[in-house]
Amino acid sequence: RYFLVGSNPAETKYRVLKIDRTEPKDLVIIDDKHVYTQQEVRELLGRLDLGNRTKIGQKGSSGLSRAVSAFGIVGFVRFSEGYYIVLITKRRKMADIGGHAIYKIEDTNMIYIPNDSVRVTHPDEARYLRIFQNVDLSSNFYFSYSYDLSHSLQYNLTVLRMPLETLRTETTQPRQESFDIFEDEGLSTQGGSVVFGVCSKPYEKYVWNGKLLEPVKNTVHRDWLLYIIHGFCGQSKLLIYGRPIYVTLIARRSSKFAGTRFLKRGANCEGDVANEVETEQILYDASVMSFSAGSYSSYVQVRGSVPLYWSQDISTMMPKPPITLDQADPFAHVAALHFDQMLQRFGSPIIILNLVKEREKRKHERILSEELVAAVTYLNQFLPPEHAIIYIPWDMAKYTKSKLCNVLDRLNVIAESVVKKTGFFVNRPDSYCSILRPDEKWNELGGYVVSTGRLQTGVLRTNCVDCLDRTNTAQFMVGKCALAYQLYSLGLIDKPNLQFDTDAVRLFEELYEDHGDTLSLQYGGSQLVHRVKTYRKIAPWTQHSKDIMQTLSRYYSNAFSDADRQDSINLFLGVFKPTEGKPHLWELPTDFYLHHKNTLGLSQTRRSYTYWWTTGVLKHLPLPFDEVTCAENRHKLTVKKFHKYEEEIDIHNEFFRPYELSSFDETFCLAMTNSTRDFMPKNVGIDPSPFTVRKPEETGKSVLGNKSNREETVLQRKTAASAPPPPSEEAVSSSSEDDSGTDKEDEGAVSQRSTPVKVTDTGDNTKITENVVQSTKDVYGVNLSDVPSEDDLAIYTRFVELGQSQHKQDKSSQQFCSKHHLDRVINLIPISSFSQDNIYEVQPPRADRKSIEIFHAHIQAGRGNMQPLGKDDFLMYREYIRNRYL
Repeated sequence: RYFLVGSNPAETKYRVLKIDRTEPKDLVIIDDKHVYTQQEVRELLGRLDLGNRTKIGQKGSSGLSRAVSAFGIVGFVRFSEGYYIVLITKRRKMADIGGHAIYKIEDTNMIYIPNDSVRVTHPDEARYLRIFQNVDLSSNFYFSYSYDLSHSLQYNLTVLRMPLETLRTETTQPRQESFDIFEDEGLSTQGGSVVFGVCSKPYEKYVWNGKLLEPVKNTVHRDWLLYIIHGFCGQSKLLIYGRPIYVTLIARRSSKFAGTRFLKRGANCEGDVANEVETEQILYDASVMSFSAGSYSSYVQVRGSVPLYWSQDISTMMPKPPITLDQADPFAHVAALHFDQMLQRFGSPIIILNLVKEREKRKHERILSEELVAAVTYLNQFLPPEHAIIYIPWDMAKYTKSKLCNVLDRLNVIAESVVKKTGFFVNRPDSYCSILRPDEKWNELGGYVVSTGRLQTGVLRTNCVDCLDRTNTAQFMVGKCALAYQLYSLGLIDKPNLQFDTDAVRLFEELYEDHGDTLSLQYGGSQLVHRVKTYRKIAPWTQHSKDIMQTLSRYYSNAFSDADRQDSINLFLGVFKPTEGKPHLWELPTDFYLHHKNTLGLSQTRRSYTYWWTTGVLKHLPLPFDEVTCAENRHKLTVKKFHKYEEEIDIHNEFFRPYELSSFDETFCLAMTNSTRDFMPKNVGIDPSPFTVRKPEETGKSVLGNKSNREETVLQRKTAASAPPPPSEEAVSSSSEDDSGTDKEDEGAVSQRSTPVKVTDTGDNTKITENVVQSTKDVYGVNLSDVPSEDDLAIYTRFVELGQSQHKQDKSSQQFCSKHHLDRVINLIPISSFSQDNIYEVQPPRADRKSIEIFHAHIQAGRGNMQPLGKDDFLMYREYIRNRYL
């Protein structure tokens, strides 16, 4: 058997899973539905260890041994033989949202569950395993223990604001999955000490391990289920005169109809489109972390292929294969399904920004535009005019070639109109200053205003043909416009406008370029070819050669490696399941039938061609149906009761982890990109505001064309960010020795905790100190002048003389005797006729008798003289133990 011992971060509560290894093909997992303390887990594993020894007294032949330590379970998978368990063995913190850590998977481990004695070998198992492992889980897969990454911040905080009465009615109903018989014990009787926690079902479209967790979803406690997303996550710190504002970018790639560039185009029969990514930018004031007390804002936009049946045949080996429409769809059935999903998740208005070419000598991209216009016109006939889909066509390529107009200026106009229509989310009401000094643009802002702030209603959906280069630039411009409104709503700037060449926009641009590169590599096989600088026409001449290399890289990837990657994605997501007697994955001529379910069987129910939306959606518009309080949505929520002193809801312990030994080098907030350190000019002590426009020669080191400098800073950032994780939350364990995490620390003590020290001769000491001790200009970006000016010196000299003449003292009378020196320091002696508590002296605070007694007792305890404990002390200690452990 395997025993999985999982703990909470503080390692005070444990759960145990038992996995049976005697079944060759079935997965048998037993959850004993009990929460253990650390002592109980040690005793349990000790008993198992003792019972499994071959001979009593032979410690070496112990029946239990630790297999692996891990941070979570990705899932369980089976090909032709038995089941494998996929575990996260390394992680790296990438972002922090309100004290909730978001981690990137750095390494995983697949363990075969059945014993060798019962293993039934299959010749194709190794090949399936290799295809499955082609999906590199260490590249851009993210998870969080306490924050739902599959939903937007607006959804997560809207659920938290649900009325308490609604939650109470939910908890009174008999729950299906009341796993732990001790979970709700004694909480209902203690009136004010109950806290309700809400857990929502993840949004399946953006969960990538949903199929891998299906075998155990209904048999284990929900704390074991760890949902992962694929895409991008980046966070940077914007310092506004020392006030930390965290800018976070999260991209969620859809797991429906997922695949590579030329193999996945258009949409499938269920309305899921290729290369669909939801990008959310979150802004919050990091000086206050809690969701209830802090200031949080977010803006969501979407990219995705044109929602039609279309494809490109790559067998011709042309750089631009011809676009073909595969099926006639006169009633826009696929587009209707797609926009229905969007109305449910985002509300109205849905705005389509179509960037494909309009004028071409030979009809190529225009085919898609004409079909999309026809589909949108058809669907809009049946929607109320105020909720109609807004279609904005704009040939970005044509404008780029024109020398007369500026592409980004035109995009900025579109971005302003889009953000005004959709609004954005902020969890606090408008500032009083915006009422006193109203801004014209702010008053025209759309969205939905509620008592607690603003909600984003509707979304911008951007597409070109590939949804890569042009789309990323357009999304950046819309994000930049929304960022200005977000900063204004949090009271950080006086007008909702942001200029190019400011530290804030440079930081945001770097985030978006990393985001674009990552998504482009996942779908197209290369980084972005055209960047924001390309469209601003300020890219250096060396950029053109890089663009050519990226184009060749993309072409090579599409021609030779995309088919293998597509097979891996199909296997990983459970689109294809190996079945005995049916063709293998590599024998299929196409995966069309796997993604289009209607080809395998006719649907019994046919959707209406006119009422193409889900019932109930129109009634709540412009609000998204998913965020409305109704019976259907309540079924997606699980409500749990907590004691108000429980660690699981203690945000301070969760974030600062006082039970762990941590160092500054490993602190995430010091390693992330910083606007002051990485973008502010180093040579001028001018305005340190991140909203001041800088000249090109005043840029910080990471934005210059200097590649080595930029790569060096990125490398430093990554090295600092990849600090070793704290002891694992999930441990696959079979050892009874010490499950508190000491084994793990001992194993990695040399590599993780120690700092490498370079031993050199004394002659090199000066060089070392020069490298280590940096000037204030390098660290803070402020150039302090070496010598004060003459005027400043004259003022200072006058001030000193004034003080000396007013308060002359006979220094000879001051006897610095060792006995009286301390008294003279502590008991401040008046040196003038001024009253107490002025700039020259301070009245010492007077301590009361009880405080003095406590202090004396503390001193005595330090010397080993302990005082007997009284009745009050015992009561206080008992209360502490009850709150801490029971």
